[in-house]
Amino acid sequence: MGLVRSQAAALMCGAALCGGGMQAVAAQTINANAKNITVLERLVIGAGRPKVAIDTPQAVTVINQDDIDATQATSIGDVLDAVPGVTLIGSDRVLGESFNIRGIGTAETSGDEARVILNVDGAKKFYEQYRMGSFFSDPELYKQVEVLRGPASSTLYGSGALGGVINFTTKDASDFIADGQTGAARLKTQYNSNGAGTLVSGVLAQQVNDTFDILATGNWRRSNAFTLADGTSLSGSDFASLSGLIKGTARFGDNDEQVLRLSYQRWSSDADNQDYAQTGTQAMFGTVDRTVLDQTAVLSYENADSDNPWVDLKANLSFSDTTVSQTNAAAALGSIGNADYGYRTYQANLENTSEFDTGDWVHFLTYGVQGSFQDRTAKNTATAGDPGITTHPEGQESRLGLFVQNEAVYDERLTLIGGVRGDFAFQTPTRTTQGETDRNDSALSPKLAALFDINDNVSVFGSVAHTERMPTLDERYQYSTTGRMPGKSPSLNLEKESSNSYEAGFAVSGYELIQDGDQASVKLTGFYSDLTNMIESSPAVAGNTYYRNIGQATIYGVEVEGAYESERLFSRLAYSATVGANDLTGEALTSIPAHKLVLTLGGRLPEYGLEYGATATLAAAADTGVTPSAEGSTATDGYVTLDLFSSWKPTTGAFAGTELRASIDNVFNADYRSNQSTDRSTGRTFKLSLAKQFDW
Repeated sequence: MGLVRSQAAALMCGAALCGGGMQAVAAQTINANAKNITVLERLVIGAGRPKVAIDTPQAVTVINQDDIDATQATSIGDVLDAVPGVTLIGSDRVLGESFNIRGIGTAETSGDEARVILNVDGAKKFYEQYRMGSFFSDPELYKQVEVLRGPASSTLYGSGALGGVINFTTKDASDFIADGQTGAARLKTQYNSNGAGTLVSGVLAQQVNDTFDILATGNWRRSNAFTLADGTSLSGSDFASLSGLIKGTARFGDNDEQVLRLSYQRWSSDADNQDYAQTGTQAMFGTVDRTVLDQTAVLSYENADSDNPWVDLKANLSFSDTTVSQTNAAAALGSIGNADYGYRTYQANLENTSEFDTGDWVHFLTYGVQGSFQDRTAKNTATAGDPGITTHPEGQESRLGLFVQNEAVYDERLTLIGGVRGDFAFQTPTRTTQGETDRNDSALSPKLAALFDINDNVSVFGSVAHTERMPTLDERYQYSTTGRMPGKSPSLNLEKESSNSYEAGFAVSGYELIQDGDQASVKLTGFYSDLTNMIESSPAVAGNTYYRNIGQATIYGVEVEGAYESERLFSRLAYSATVGANDLTGEALTSIPAHKLVLTLGGRLPEYGLEYGATATLAAAADTGVTPSAEGSTATDGYVTLDLFSSWKPTTGAFAGTELRASIDNVFNADYRSNQSTDRSTGRTFKLSLAKQFDW
């Protein structure tokens, strides 16, 4: 087994460990003498061959378990708030969140839901509904989140990832069972002063025998309506949810290198008199009784055969089902009010990585196939016979994707990654009252990336990627015959969007800079994307199709991510500046977030298990953005916020296994509006959480 494959095997083993073990393996790859791991030196497992983030020729951020816990998050959006290039869109309501990456993504727009790909343990998640968010889940279910920015991710995850990919990884029993123990139970409670939010969470992990363990988690979370910094209430932000995860893991074969996992995840919310509009304050839509249920089941198999360089196999079967049932809606909402909506997706993935040499080059060839079937439903429950909902058409889509990616390494200094993916889509409408017919399409996504280590501390990288996004069922078959958009017919002849993107940057890392064992690293990425044939809604003129190909845009910018870690001090930096314009009109794109800098400075007292610090967020003024709920100008002023945080995690004595966290968000109660949010900022919030683990 060659040296490079030995390192890859070590990294793969690290991926199966809990957060601390994962970081330790990554550290050994970078510097054997380093004791503290920065955010850029965490293991990335979603970009091909496992590697640390700073050695990936793409902008990648890894959020680990400690980051998730430190955030004391109420929603998934809280977890991603400090990631450069990622912006929460929609609203702070748990049912109104969607994601924008590098200026790509707008709330409740069917095309934009497909421009950013979301995966949970490899299962693709997708949801689109008028005035609703796109992802319903709880932060307590996850131990890691990977954000891969830019369309280069399309090779492995599917054409159309114009913005990028967000991968969520759920917790495992092995994350909680300590060495020498066979089981663990962890109880946690949390309180937020804003909205009197509460969380009760429990985890049970049990090692049944030497090769099989099982995990069960349950979470109950609730909150009253949030109070905004201006003293008003965020209407419709009150909620209550139940979530849970059951996962079993079996390891077998030589060195237990074969792994079989089966998991089931569930999130639900049931609310009466809830604001219909969840992506912004829109009182005109009234209220509705709404039940939301999101389910994900995954069966996966891995065989990292270290004795056979031709085999590193991964197989995944998944089921995703998201349903929204609404009753007692205002009559003014018409057919979209009292209705049942749903997305059900079956997916199968099979990929293998083979290692081989060609002279001085070591190759890691990844190749595979992906198939999926999506059923989109919308039932008008208020009208006898269910005439359908014209603006949320039902239909089925089958997809087949084939991909290959070769990562070639020369002298452990030069890495070249080339890949291509072909996707084929077959769409069938459920209703044909407007002449709807089946449609087939295909998309191609090639890329080429390179990274060169100038020395042990400095590297440069660059990439070029092309991707195409095929129209969704909603874009293809939506129509309207009444109301504000009469005479708009289905858009049967829509063409696919395309993007040509370029990235370049450098990374610098240093060790033993100020004190023994410290590390610092920084990665700068510049990007430029040329988007053509963009799909946009047509003007409300009789005879138009609902959507049309017309948009052309240019988006470019820079992202900087940096960190310093030592035994007693740490700091992080995340900066993003994005510019975008409509090439047809010359006007700035409203989906471009304001330039933002997030700075964190903290300290540790390891002998007492204490950690403390502050995070400052500085956002620039923006000339345009989304229209605020109160109407008026889309421009926003710059703002500054300050958050404080602390934690106590003793490792010895009577309180060993206890975790106490306290924080204050928006210390000075800054009143502002992000240019990608329709509502103003939430007010000052005190957070307190207490967790205790019991081992046996």
